[in-house]
Amino acid sequence: MATAQTIGKEIEKLREEIRRHEELYYVKDDPEISDAEYDQLLERLKKLEEEQPQLITPDSPTQRVGGRPAEGFPEVVHRRPMLSLDNSYSIEELRAFDQRCQKLAEGRALEYVAELKIDGVSISLHYDNQILARGVTRGDGRIGEEVTQNVRTIRSVPLRLRTNGESVSKELEVRGEVFIPRSVFEKTNADREEQGEPRFANPRNAAAGTLRQLDSRIVATRKLDLFAYDLIAGERKPFATHWEALNWLERAGFRVNPHRELCRSIEEVIEFCNRMETQRDDLNYEIDGLVVKVNSTALQDEFGATQKAPRWAAAYKYPARQATTKVLDITVQVGRTGALTPVANLEPVLLAGTTVSRATLHNADEIKRLGVRIGDWVLIEKGGEVIPKVLKVIESQRTGDEKRFRMPKKCPVCGGEILKVEGEVVARCVAADCAAQLMGRLLHFASRRAMRIEGLGESLVDQMVEKKMVRDAGDLYQLTLEEIAGLERMAKKSAENLLAQIEASKSRDLSNLIYALGIRHVGDRTAAILARHFGSLEALSEASETALDDIPEIGLTVAQSVRGWFDDAGNVDLCRRLQTAGVRTKIEQTENTVLDERFGGKQFVLTGTLPGYSRDEVRAMIESRGGRVTSSVSKKTDYVIAGDEAGSKLDKAISLGVTVLDEAGFRGMLG
Repeated sequence: MATAQTIGKEIEKLREEIRRHEELYYVKDDPEISDAEYDQLLERLKKLEEEQPQLITPDSPTQRVGGRPAEGFPEVVHRRPMLSLDNSYSIEELRAFDQRCQKLAEGRALEYVAELKIDGVSISLHYDNQILARGVTRGDGRIGEEVTQNVRTIRSVPLRLRTNGESVSKELEVRGEVFIPRSVFEKTNADREEQGEPRFANPRNAAAGTLRQLDSRIVATRKLDLFAYDLIAGERKPFATHWEALNWLERAGFRVNPHRELCRSIEEVIEFCNRMETQRDDLNYEIDGLVVKVNSTALQDEFGATQKAPRWAAAYKYPARQATTKVLDITVQVGRTGALTPVANLEPVLLAGTTVSRATLHNADEIKRLGVRIGDWVLIEKGGEVIPKVLKVIESQRTGDEKRFRMPKKCPVCGGEILKVEGEVVARCVAADCAAQLMGRLLHFASRRAMRIEGLGESLVDQMVEKKMVRDAGDLYQLTLEEIAGLERMAKKSAENLLAQIEASKSRDLSNLIYALGIRHVGDRTAAILARHFGSLEALSEASETALDDIPEIGLTVAQSVRGWFDDAGNVDLCRRLQTAGVRTKIEQTENTVLDERFGGKQFVLTGTLPGYSRDEVRAMIESRGGRVTSSVSKKTDYVIAGDEAGSKLDKAISLGVTVLDEAGFRGMLG
């Protein structure tokens, strides 16, 4: 009879053998055994682990698919923001990117790494002592969702890193792009059609939707894949070059896209871009361009980043996919700010994996410029926009039956007056009771980045507006169970769930509320800055235009918009009613959120690790006291907080004469 010790040895031997075959099959596309033989190995491992459950470990190949569906995804703050990239749409713009980098390099030689831009979903993988600990979606770049159980189902993601005896940091973050191969996407859609389910629009949407599935068993059937593209150890890049990091990721067991090139000039980058464009349709995954990065990680740190994108990288987007189709009609949509947008209703056409039936015409000036008429054949383009756009009219196909379109004199929804301010291209409905604007405002108020009222979708909002149950967001908090249950397709249980969501929204952060108000030019990032600076909705409402303009990252346009919004009596009344209803309108002042003049308006950069604090805790303490945390050191930096294994940011701080604090110094500043 086998002993626990001999079973343990067989289990470990099986795990190593299965890991090797998984890498050969899913990473290197070079299998040595059949699927049936692989299944036999896995079944043998499962049987042994059932006999000795105390020997099951998180990195065992049997732990890729969980059992019970998750109840939701917790939010996680990224230690290092997952920034977006500035886009280049032409070779000239790519050369302009090179010129900016050359200027920042000040005569030092530059190398670039060119990689394919996979059309998928970005993910952050955290490894503790070489074991996969957590998988987090990009989210808004600052906060993502933990989807670890789903990430475990991706066979090209190693549950344990293969270090080959190399010394590595105990905490590693690997970033990559999750995608669905074209062949898998086509089969998935065929299966969904057979089962009477709607087709996925395109591979990217399918990957995004799959990654947020609550049941990892469903995720496993979709056969997601991943290409790794970046490596971070704590706050720093562990290698001198990005090229070395990609090679290390391959050695560690990750699938790294083989179509990458180390380029010694921008001309070599351009040649690679052109070559890959001719090969893109031969790939088994979707790409929409290339990513170009400065190879030196020291220069990456030195170049830094703007609020949204690194200065050392750019995305080169291939020309968007285009198609010709017929304009069946032109209608006008009214947004939550009253803006009137003409939309071309098209004869449906397949474009870049999506059936397109609408395209934006932007405004009356654009219609005039294009000369588009109802009945015209047009060339449309699908780029990065949510809705495609019309590029030009194909006049050679006109028959004479086409009809000219004129913008309406009155709002097409409420019949109210339309105003077009001199110097602006957008016409707006100025009626305060316009149902279309109210619908847009309510949907925005309930959206995920705002008050996050799950279940309050278009159908319900449409009914509430039509029945005059609500005149603004404040009325949502006065709705009764009987009123909601009386709406179409709303059972009592559904009504109770919606009321619970509305009640839960009262405790959302002040930044969520400010964003939810729908003030023009105030996005979620700006809302967070305003919330931290003023601490309450009342203080914000009383701020002068000058006081707003003086805040870093808040310009005159935003200042005028915010001041103008609070100058409206109806908006002031809305804020009063929200506060009366119990909505949180200020930052709760606890011992951890005391505003401190030593931090107010100061700019901090973090580098290395502080044994007494996590990076998220340090950031939270600084921001709650009115300070700002940025990613790169400059002359505007007030303090650099340097912990163990501090990187090049510490060197730059010293060279610029920036005050450096260790953990003891930071504690002293906290008081």
